[in-house]
Amino acid sequence: FPCRCSRVCTCRISNTAKRGGGMLLLHETPAGYALFKVLDEKKLKQVESLADAFESLEGAQRGVKLKAFEKFANTTEALAASTALVESKLSKGLKKFLQKKVVDAKSSEELAVIDLKLGNAINKKMGIPCIYDQSVMELTRGVRRYINELCGVNPNDMQAVVLGLSHSLSRYKLKFSPDKIDTMVVQAIGLLDDLDKEMNTFSMRLKEWYGWHFPELAKAVVDNIMYARTVLKLGVRKNAITMDLSDVLPADLEQQVKELSIVS
Repeated sequence: FPCRCSRVCTCRISNTAKRGGGMLLLHETPAGYALFKVLDEKKLKQVESLADAFESLEGAQRGVKLKAFEKFANTTEALAASTALVESKLSKGLKKFLQKKVVDAKSSEELAVIDLKLGNAINKKMGIPCIYDQSVMELTRGVRRYINELCGVNPNDMQAVVLGLSHSLSRYKLKFSPDKIDTMVVQAIGLLDDLDKEMNTFSMRLKEWYGWHFPELAKAVVDNIMYARTVLKLGVRKNAITMDLSDVLPADLEQQVKELSIVS
């Protein structure tokens, strides 16, 4: 059912009556999907003291137990899973994991999720009753604190996976999120490239047209901006002999232009 409640209430997402039989916690890590069995559901009713139960690893192990953990095959799979969760979508990998570990295993537990929209999607497509409330949020924080120890993952390996996934996710957002400020930087760089092309085109036209009057000037003054400033100040070729061009040309180049204007 669509829920518009606050985070402090309990939201049960189910098309059928509550199954009973305990609770599972779905948690996604950068390395893979994890499914925990909640060992003491009574603690979930005391949200204020729930954080105290996870002050130590021993406390966390008394609160939850790993039921299943499935590693991502590669960074591409991890990126697809992360982007789907950010958008509150049920990915193929997560659906396959829940099908194998919950549905096919005929589990009777409710599934605790940290995202209400994702819980709705899981219940709608797979028929698994889900729960989302403040206690689930606190429980997830506690599990995340000791996730390496609870899942049996080497901290160094997890750190390497996190680094690789963060880089891939950043590149994905830069490519597919037009509302991100990083895209503005990319567009600004593209605009500068377009401006360079336009300036080169205008410079070619200027040299082509002014070349009918003073063709030698283009060979002497190669720089486009310096050429344009010289033409602007010079006007016609005969003015070069008497005009001071020191503010737009170096001394040696100025003398060369004066000599070329005589023989042109």
